[in-house]
Amino acid sequence: MTDSRELLDLFDRRVRGDLDAMADGAPAERDGPVVRVTFPGSGFIGTPADTGYRGARLDALIARQREHFAARGLPVEWKTYGYDRPHDLTERLRAAGFVPEEQETLLVAPTATLAGLPTEVDGVVFRETTDAADLAAIGRLHTEVWNADWSWIADDLAGRIVAGADRIRILLAEADGMLVSAAWLVMRPAAPFAGLWGGSTLPEWRRRGIYRALVARRARIAAERGYWYLQVDASEMSRPVLERLGFQALTTTTPYVWSP
Repeated sequence: MTDSRELLDLFDRRVRGDLDAMADGAPAERDGPVVRVTFPGSGFIGTPADTGYRGARLDALIARQREHFAARGLPVEWKTYGYDRPHDLTERLRAAGFVPEEQETLLVAPTATLAGLPTEVDGVVFRETTDAADLAAIGRLHTEVWNADWSWIADDLAGRIVAGADRIRILLAEADGMLVSAAWLVMRPAAPFAGLWGGSTLPEWRRRGIYRALVARRARIAAERGYWYLQVDASEMSRPVLERLGFQALTTTTPYVWSP
């Protein structure tokens, strides 16, 4: 695989530095060095590794994003990475009322490597969907797995489909007529990275190769569409699994969230 520093530089240029790549098809605008994205039900702030702002000027930039979404009654996530500058960025986010969520790891792997993994699991049927009933079922699945209300994910996925069906592919894994896992692939125009999201699986159906098969199926789609790499913001639970499949850790990433 390409050197991790080169991959991170590529990610900076083609994802973090590109408005369309960060927006994932949602309405977006620039405010100075940051990209402000409005998804159904939430906001997102994407930034370069260094905005170039310091001190009071950085505080004002942060406050402006918070107030923009506060006026719309929406929570907003400011996405940070382990190499962001200045060093006191996260302290200033906290001071503005942003709360850190669980740290994840940015993982990357070549699509060509992952596309060769097994795509079938005995007793499990895989299919793609854009159906509203299936999206609602994905929300119920995630709510059960994470013991938190994930019903919002149905609207999020529906919004992404409306914004551009060619940008997202949603896969389901079913057994005995029941949804046991779901995952989706987010494709960014003009960027070499496609994103893996979802993958939550009912506890009794884990360790059977379902997660691996969903990765492989999405890798094949991404490869067919000309994407060089798959990218995942991995939890501590999924990171070891993904590294065994061939993913490489580039850095950490922590969402800072402000809620009205």
